[in-house]
Amino acid sequence: MLLIFGLDGATLELVRPLADKGLLPNLQRLFGAGAWGPLQSTVPPATFPAWTTFMTGVNPGRHGIFDFTRRVSGRYAVEFVNGSFRKVPTVWNRLSAAGKRVAVLGVPGTYPPEPLNGCMISGFDTPVTVRADASFVYPPELAPLVEASGGFPFADFQEFRVDRQWYREALRGLLQGVATKARLATRILRRERWDCAMVLFGESDTVAHHFWRHCDPASPRFDESGAAEFGGAIRSVYAALDSAIGDLIEASQPDAVLVCSDHGFGGAATIAVHLNRQLEQAGLLRWRQGGVMARGAAIGKRHLLQWMPARMQARCFRLAGGRVAGAVESAARFGAIDWEHTQAFSEELNYFPSVWLNLRDRERQGTVAAGQYEQVCAAVTAVLRQLRDPDTGAAVVERVWRRDQVYEGPWVHQAPDLIIEFALKDGYSYTCLPSHGAGAPLRRMSSAEVAGGKLSGLSGSHRRDGLFALVGPVTQGVFHGATIADMTPTILALCGVAVPEGLDGRVLSCVAGRFTKAVAGGEDPPSEAEIGYDPAQERIVEDRLRALGYIE
Repeated sequence: MLLIFGLDGATLELVRPLADKGLLPNLQRLFGAGAWGPLQSTVPPATFPAWTTFMTGVNPGRHGIFDFTRRVSGRYAVEFVNGSFRKVPTVWNRLSAAGKRVAVLGVPGTYPPEPLNGCMISGFDTPVTVRADASFVYPPELAPLVEASGGFPFADFQEFRVDRQWYREALRGLLQGVATKARLATRILRRERWDCAMVLFGESDTVAHHFWRHCDPASPRFDESGAAEFGGAIRSVYAALDSAIGDLIEASQPDAVLVCSDHGFGGAATIAVHLNRQLEQAGLLRWRQGGVMARGAAIGKRHLLQWMPARMQARCFRLAGGRVAGAVESAARFGAIDWEHTQAFSEELNYFPSVWLNLRDRERQGTVAAGQYEQVCAAVTAVLRQLRDPDTGAAVVERVWRRDQVYEGPWVHQAPDLIIEFALKDGYSYTCLPSHGAGAPLRRMSSAEVAGGKLSGLSGSHRRDGLFALVGPVTQGVFHGATIADMTPTILALCGVAVPEGLDGRVLSCVAGRFTKAVAGGEDPPSEAEIGYDPAQERIVEDRLRALGYIE
């Protein structure tokens, strides 16, 4: 049996020091007994595409998942995606086809749950709250066990007013979430001897997003008063995860154990970047004369979410079948832009900074002809490279990637035209925030923003290097060069299933065994039809992503 632990956002920069101090004894034993090292994520290191690459072995240009959302064709709008939008089989599909029994618990990008030779509980893209129902488990008969165990909780607790009491309740909720998931996973692992089982914990990601400023004295956002009470928050969550790992290993007695994360983590600086303002100042984007309406929609949405009780929010969002919410969201994101005089624009996502060209025949009011594509890409790149840190004068943008430099495959056209990699400021990341109209492209964040909370920059942010630790038929020691695409072929090899040709990843060279060689196979089965969210489900998923700090 192969037992896999997904620790969302776990980073060696946190885990190794804690393990070396004896605070993570189970992870320390795994490091000492097997192979371990950094695990390079996708570009950018975003949760949905990274976990999808983990479980398919191919890059987003081939599996088709680039983000939590995708642009709606021909419209300046987005729609939320889920596992049904994925275009290639997962490792769970391949193991099931080979007759292996699998259990998959909580992996993002697995809603709706797929029929497997085993069981599946969908990740946080499931449009339900902390309770369980048959819609996000397979087989549906598993739902009573999930509910009896306390459900499979997600971090549905974020608020605007992140005061001391909020942090207490958030930390309590995260620790309780680890315990609840571990209890459910133990019951499922004891039901039978699985060939491969995986349980994912998102708490390591959430605690780093929200509590970094309390735990890192070197952070420019460090809160000394908060540190007195919450300075050990990240350590506490990692200790709970370590304990859960030990308990689940004891409950299942696996032959091999794999621990991995989708990306790493680090702290955030106090400088906000507004990409659309930089494009506007360069003449590549224009704001509407009536942009105040769009800014009013954004401000209105902020106050609606901040002050309106949750029950009233839900009623408001359900008006006209969800169209009221969609209209407000679209106006807040795109309503201030004068498309007829815009060549390039950004969705200004902090975890996925990027730029789209307003391309003719692709966008409804496109202005850039196909023959101008390279010229405008070069112009945008030059403009972005002009962003300079107000303190040091150093470049804010490390690199601007063309999408075909990052991705390969039939779905590259769904990616933004340019992907931006920000530099680090003394090891801390810049924060990309929505412009909502004209102003300075770079500015110092207010004390309220530095404190974090909904609709503002969080004090912890993603880094590209996650981690892995593998115990089993492996060469022991530190291993460098592993990528997240390597996980699918490595899992197949560890489960005794031949690795098909054509994957982007490879079996890690530290793995020994006769199934590590790739073999030719038939074509992948065609993907099933995409199953979009209805308006109510979309609102739940959107609220959860906002709670986790991913979208405004």
